Amino acid sequence: MKLGIIRCLQTEDFCPGTGDFRAVRERSGMFSGVSEEIEIVGFANCGGCPGKKSVLRARELVKRGADTIAFASCIQKGTPIGYPCPFARKMKEIIQADLPEGIRLLDYTH
Repeated sequence: MKLGIIRCLQTEDFCPGTGDFRAVRERSGMFSGVSEEIEIVGFANCGGCPGKKSVLRARELVKRGADTIAFASCIQKGTPIGYPCPFARKMKEIIQADLPEGIRLLDYTH
């Protein structure tokens, strides 16, 4: 798996992504049961509210080799600040519609 992770711009000051990287390394969270090698090809933010730049970030991650795009848990689950992104559903819709066939989209990391 060649993984690109999109995170929330608003949580960058609270979280350096260690939970996301730990989940990949330890095969926990969304990655439990994944037996193939996981290579992180990029870690980008959504571009800020309302997440319109997230589709551009997903395109770039795919262009750089990602076959899987994951939303960091801050987007869907609201970790670590307890506030899920109010634009998460719409971001997922526009990214999913824009991704080439065969590219996986994961709702969270850990």
